Amino acid sequence: MLETGEKIKQNFVVIENYLGMLSWKEGDNSYADVWVMDNEMIGVRNGYELGRQPANTKISSNKTVRRIRVRGGNVKWRALRLDTGNYSWGSEAVTRKTRILDVVYNASNNELVRTQTLVKSAIVQVDAAPFKQWYLQHYGVDIGRKKKGTAKKETTEDGEAAAPAEEAKKSNHVVRKLEKRQKDRKLDIHLEEQFGSGRLYACISSRPGQCGRADGYILEGKELEFYMKKLQKKKGKASGAAA
Repeated sequence: MLETGEKIKQNFVVIENYLGMLSWKEGDNSYADVWVMDNEMIGVRNGYELGRQPANTKISSNKTVRRIRVRGGNVKWRALRLDTGNYSWGSEAVTRKTRILDVVYNASNNELVRTQTLVKSAIVQVDAAPFKQWYLQHYGVDIGRKKKGTAKKETTEDGEAAAPAEEAKKSNHVVRKLEKRQKDRKLDIHLEEQFGSGRLYACISSRPGQCGRADGYILEGKELEFYMKKLQKKKGKASGAAA
């Protein structure tokens, strides 16, 4: 038993000496951690692996997009200021470039709404004019227009009522085509109200800080109702706090 204990003790001494040799670094007379390898052994550790500051893309007409070199020689586009994007209207299968007017809701952070920061999944308001123009051309219907009864009559310099502007005459073929499209035309009542105000709720689906674009889609149906409830609730809380 004594011989076995002495052998074990000798083995521990040998292991300690071996570890001491491994941990000794020549030249600087200091011990290094045995379990942490040097950068030379691990490989490349450059700035491309480090965490970077968020882009915090703002709404501005002065469009600013930076080119960033990342790991592997790849490229990212860091958008710092944007005010336009391509937005798709899913139910009508149409996409138009339009202006971003306002950031109204962000599920993760209210601070991003206060600072008007464009991030993925943020709810924004976009200009309805390009979609309105397409709808008029496609269906022949001017949506969001006020009724004639409520609109004020324009007058000439003599005080007489001005004649309404004449619409361009359409060929029989175009008329038949528009009538055919009218049969299948459906428009969400909430969307129609938004067209009246000239602003549509949309969701950003791209990543402005990664691809340099703020593209997305127009909110419709259940998703639109969900976010409208959220916004109403938010407005109610704000008015309650003010009172």
